[in-house]
Amino acid sequence: MQWINVIIDWGNTVMETVKDISPIVILVAFFHIIVLKKPVPQPRKVFWGFVFVIIGLGFFLMGLKMALFPLGTLMAEQLTHPDFLSIPPGQPVHWHHYLWIYVFAGCIGFATTIAEPALKAVAIKASQVSRGMISEWGLRLTVATGAGIALALGTFRIVTGTELYMYLLVCYIIVIVQTLFAPKDMIALAYDSGGVTTSTVTVPIVAALGLGLSSAIPGRNPAIDGFGIIALVCMFPIITVLGYAQLMLIIKKFSKKRTI
Repeated sequence: MQWINVIIDWGNTVMETVKDISPIVILVAFFHIIVLKKPVPQPRKVFWGFVFVIIGLGFFLMGLKMALFPLGTLMAEQLTHPDFLSIPPGQPVHWHHYLWIYVFAGCIGFATTIAEPALKAVAIKASQVSRGMISEWGLRLTVATGAGIALALGTFRIVTGTELYMYLLVCYIIVIVQTLFAPKDMIALAYDSGGVTTSTVTVPIVAALGLGLSSAIPGRNPAIDGFGIIALVCMFPIITVLGYAQLMLIIKKFSKKRTI
């Protein structure tokens, strides 16, 4: 009976995905047939491509509902439970008691960003355009490090209850200053690297972790404190990529001076 409910739920999810994909199909067909007045190239491959996208998205969204969302919430509740923190009854809980939640958040931010398909696509294209000057894995590791730091800092913000705008204001100032001094050929890539972290793999886990953590910590409101981590995850990869570019530029200048 349970599997029947799962299949029905998956079917409903697929139907919703079809509704979401339909505008793309209509748009492509309109431009090829009406505007360009040409048939769609390789229609059989295009058709099966859309079919695979719909089926894949259906399974992915079901996976989010059945595994990723509950897992993120469960981990946040377990890591903030008084029994795990080993705090004697009556003793107040301070921000340093939640050390493991910061470590877990940083690791999960790093891991999910490494697995992000959008980041991999950008890294491959950046490596191709730069003719290997920008390493695919170097870019992915740099962006993932920034995302991990952002998620750890975001959980710290939830635990302490500080305002989100303070963190974002400092991040924007750092990015603006870095943009003035960073190599021009890395600025656009750095800004795109911040955007690709908020995609299919990272966002669901980050949202589940933030909402679960804000629900588990006394005095926190999920509607106010549970959101905002994704904004930090967008900003910190920009900082780390620009910082990496500036570091490489300094090393390059230093090596030139030594050879002269």
